[in-house]
Amino acid sequence: MVKDAFATLKKGEGRALKAGGLWVYDNEIDSVAGSFTDGDIISVRDFDGYFMGYGFINTRSKIAIRILSRRRQDLITPDFLRRRVQDAWDYRKQVIDTSCCRILFGEADFLPGIVVDKFSDVLVVESLALGIDRLKPLILEALTDILARDGVSIRGIYERSDAKVREQEGMPRFKGFLSAPFDTNVEICENGVRYLVDVRDGQKTGFFLDQKNNRAAIQKLSKNKKVLDCFTHTGSFALNAAAAGATSVLAVDASETAIRQARENAHLNGLETTVRFQTADVFDLLPELEAQGESFDLVILDPPAFTKSRSSVKNAVRGYREINLRGIRLIRPGGFLATCSCSHFMDAQLFAKTIQEAAKSAHKRLRQVAFYTQAPDHPILWGLDTSYYLKFYIFQICE
Repeated sequence: MVKDAFATLKKGEGRALKAGGLWVYDNEIDSVAGSFTDGDIISVRDFDGYFMGYGFINTRSKIAIRILSRRRQDLITPDFLRRRVQDAWDYRKQVIDTSCCRILFGEADFLPGIVVDKFSDVLVVESLALGIDRLKPLILEALTDILARDGVSIRGIYERSDAKVREQEGMPRFKGFLSAPFDTNVEICENGVRYLVDVRDGQKTGFFLDQKNNRAAIQKLSKNKKVLDCFTHTGSFALNAAAAGATSVLAVDASETAIRQARENAHLNGLETTVRFQTADVFDLLPELEAQGESFDLVILDPPAFTKSRSSVKNAVRGYREINLRGIRLIRPGGFLATCSCSHFMDAQLFAKTIQEAAKSAHKRLRQVAFYTQAPDHPILWGLDTSYYLKFYIFQICE
């Protein structure tokens, strides 16, 4: 499967690759020798001819080459892909409940550009790179076979490759069935809470599995508490709080579609009398609640990524500072704040500094209870900065 072609890096380039990354940018390449077409697998050499790996090339993308293997002896064959998939599945079985989990996490599982989420007996696939898109049938064939050998039956596969980034790879957006059609509202159970996941029209692949352990952590703080869950999406943090014995939960999101789904999830769990859902802009609602004299024992802030590029980090900092300031002001003395950022560009140090500034403006002190990242089925590969994106803090609010 490897073409007789090779890319040579410019002298002094490939620093990220040498540090453990898997991407080669177009401006790092000095030349490409041999015959190839975009999506083909070629070898990569340093300026002095030293072998650096095999990867698939796409001259239309700024990420020109994505590395599949650094070992010269590896043959990129169906058996090679099967070993990659088997390793990913074996890892998940050791670290997380696999009834619902991310089985493949792109570069962090050494299969760049592909994500596969398992929701009960359904797989949802996202393919974002031309080279991996060509290998997708082989990867999925290997995955379903490996799962079947473990007694895990898959009744359907749906593709959610509808992200705009596909266009940067020269590919059209796509979503649709890769198996016989099935009901795309799939019921799952996580941490004892049931959800209906809309794999066809929900955000990303339908449900944010990366917060699984963080939602469980919220349960420990929620018994007999009054809780505010901001950016609730389909109600996951709110329902974990209610299931753990919260006296009341107010769950807020700007999307009426998300709130409608959240209400269905509350009904599914018999929690509709505990959780009250409200469609509102959180930035507008928090000062209104403060003006009304409202207060809570636990405030949860789980916003969408406020920045998806380095150029907008300053605006994101203002957004995170504002919601944390407003959230802290609504917490009773001794209560708790759970706050997170899912943006890779909002690094942990900057996020912590922003929260500290918000607490200072609110004239409160923070006592850190815990710090978490994404669940281990979304592994952080050291040397690959983009694999680390979720930062989740729990604080007690002190005078």
